[in-house]
Amino acid sequence: MAGIYVHIPFCKQACNYCNFHFSVAKKQIPEMVHAIAQEAELQNQFLKQQIVDTLYFGGGTPSLLTIEQLLFLLETIQQQYTLAADAEITLEVNPDDCTPEALVQWRSAGINRLSMGVQSFRDADLVWMNRSHNATAAVQAIQQAYTAGFYNISIDLIYGIPGLTEEAWKENINKAITLPIQHLSCYALTIEPKTALHHSIENKSKENIDAAVQAKQFELLMQWLPEAGFEQYEVSNFSKPAYESKHNSSYWKGIPYVGLGPSAHSYNGKLRQWNIANNTLYIQSIQKGKIPAETEVLTPVQKRNEQIMIALRTREGLTLSTLDDNWTETNKLRLIRAAQKWLYQGFMEWQPQKEQIRLTKKGMLFADGIAADLFEVNA
Repeated sequence: MAGIYVHIPFCKQACNYCNFHFSVAKKQIPEMVHAIAQEAELQNQFLKQQIVDTLYFGGGTPSLLTIEQLLFLLETIQQQYTLAADAEITLEVNPDDCTPEALVQWRSAGINRLSMGVQSFRDADLVWMNRSHNATAAVQAIQQAYTAGFYNISIDLIYGIPGLTEEAWKENINKAITLPIQHLSCYALTIEPKTALHHSIENKSKENIDAAVQAKQFELLMQWLPEAGFEQYEVSNFSKPAYESKHNSSYWKGIPYVGLGPSAHSYNGKLRQWNIANNTLYIQSIQKGKIPAETEVLTPVQKRNEQIMIALRTREGLTLSTLDDNWTETNKLRLIRAAQKWLYQGFMEWQPQKEQIRLTKKGMLFADGIAADLFEVNA
């Protein structure tokens, strides 16, 4: 099993909170598409000919590509890698790109899952975030996607936005669950350094976030969505049964993947690799036949700490009986001892039959902090 991630680093306009690598200058798109296709060939041994179960076009905004450009990338990847017959192929899209014509073309091309950047069904929030669509366009895009034959649709929502009350957050969720979607990814608004939002808060032109409000809205989310039939299978991700994101789940399970495009990351179980986050330098390097990437060989301690971090974010948590040879009995005992205070305080729970340690709903509020507290210190 393996996955492929393709980063398309272009957007119509800059959302003020975003710190992903992208450009609003779209003139390099044709060159970038050819460079990514060339990298697919240069990287084709990274996965050691494993069958690819998931292919994910992210960004940026992959829905900006023409159908010809998307087909070119799909055909190149299919030539260089072995895709499973039932591979999950996801395209990240903006609602305003989801025209009836585009939806039919994407479906015909083999895309079988859409991840739609809705963020909110309230126009005031969308204006505040500098999104390029409005609430009406988001609803229409979801309905048209379903009509076009997309029966695996995920949307992103953001909570903790200044001005978003509990009542307004409830309205957002109610709107989402009335639409034909199967998956939601819900994230707390974060203030990333060097973003437009960070600068606006620094100069007092925008209100700062309230951590207590965010925590409350997350708690309400964990109550409302299960009541509507959506299972929380990871801290920020909810799905109807059997509609979990296979691609993201592979990350959390430590399955190898290759990342194509500027700023994309790759992992094969032994090392991590990440491409340069500069469009021009990326294209120039690929044209010379060289992948512009840095590489880090992971130590045993780094591997164990990473497993702790990603596994604790999932519904299953960390199952000690299924850990690989990198974990000795001493390592496992150290982890159990370190977890005692969190178990005692109700932030974690132990399932002895499955040898499974996982976060409770209370613990999910502090997932990253708890995981960091359980890390081994490098000797």
